[in-house]
Amino acid sequence: MTINDDWITVQEAAELSGYHAEYVRTLIRSGKIKAQKFGPVWAVSKEILLSYVERARKAQDGRHGPKIEKP
Repeated sequence: MTINDDWITVQEAAELSGYHAEYVRTLIRSGKIKAQKFGPVWAVSKEILLSYVERARKAQDGRHGPKIEKP
């Protein structure tokens, strides 16, 4: 259930990023990604989420990105 092109549900954010949904909620609570409530549903800014994921993947220590299997 995509809210619109700019906002996606927490579950969709988890699927898109490779993070667990609870980790996405942790990022929201910590203010690292922007979220907004649409009725009973929390939604995440898709643009900000993707930007965060990209920065995390580029982090030198590699601890902040989603788990990706390496070939």
